[in-house]
Amino acid sequence: MSAPEGVFVHPAGLCEAADVGAGTRIWAFAHVLPGATIGKDCNICDHVFIEGDVTIGDRVTVKSGVQLWDGVRLANDVFVGPNATFTNDKFPRSRQWPDGFPLTHVGEGASIGANATILPGIVIGRGAMVGAGAVVTKNVPPNAVVYGNPARIHGYGAIRQGVRGQVAGSGASQRSSADTPSLPGGARIITLRRADDMRGSLAALEFAGLPFPPVRAFVVFGVPSTEIRGEHAHRRCHQLLVCVNGSLAVLVDDGRDRGEVVLDDPSVGLYLPPMTWGSQFGYSADAVMSVFASHPYDADDYIRDYEEFRALVQTKSDSTPLQSKPGSAD
Repeated sequence: MSAPEGVFVHPAGLCEAADVGAGTRIWAFAHVLPGATIGKDCNICDHVFIEGDVTIGDRVTVKSGVQLWDGVRLANDVFVGPNATFTNDKFPRSRQWPDGFPLTHVGEGASIGANATILPGIVIGRGAMVGAGAVVTKNVPPNAVVYGNPARIHGYGAIRQGVRGQVAGSGASQRSSADTPSLPGGARIITLRRADDMRGSLAALEFAGLPFPPVRAFVVFGVPSTEIRGEHAHRRCHQLLVCVNGSLAVLVDDGRDRGEVVLDDPSVGLYLPPMTWGSQFGYSADAVMSVFASHPYDADDYIRDYEEFRALVQTKSDSTPLQSKPGSAD
């Protein structure tokens, strides 16, 4: 059959789909079934198989040896490395088909390394990086870097800078928070008053010196090192995070830029203003984190979807400011 207009199909390739964007190239021994949707300027390499209920965005690269089964959805600018394996049936049996296949979503700009395995129904967030050979058994947050079997978060991609909390905390009485690097969205390191002598150490938090008056506090502990906490932003609430024992890492994201902070000193706090996306990961087994908040718990104050958060950030300058003043009653 003839190729769709503006689409290159190698003489040894087979494209049975009609909905393929201009500039897309389908190479030798690749086979695209009827019903598949492929965007513009994609590169479908040798020995790729694409089933009918598959949607591929624009400028996607699918390297050799990849099979995209029914239910796979690839957003714009996704990269799929050679021999990466997608699955769509949690309990496969020969000649026994489920009523439907779970959808697997790979977000815009995400990359999947060679020989990675993606379980059915997984969501891989925008900009995420899945390492070669990873076995992805859980959803991957936006911009996260994951690898291993099972895949775990080892950091976040395209981070402008990293800040180690203990650097700011060492000799806290001689240092001020102004000495520490700035972070996206107005987040910053705050040093607590610290005293050390032969009897031990003490770190004191003076509420009057905070950017907001706390009205609520809670403690996070017993978090397995494989788990992620946070993964949200607040519309109005200000927070201060202090790791009083052990260590953990915090992603700070303002929707345009990202930074990473390691909290491993009880005399150091991380201030997160409203409209800052925060995720905590890499908890040590003994980690205990205290959180001080400017507002009582309010489920409506949370933004838990990263795409919604990005959209709000992009429109904030054209609408009523979403950030409240510290301690305001709204």
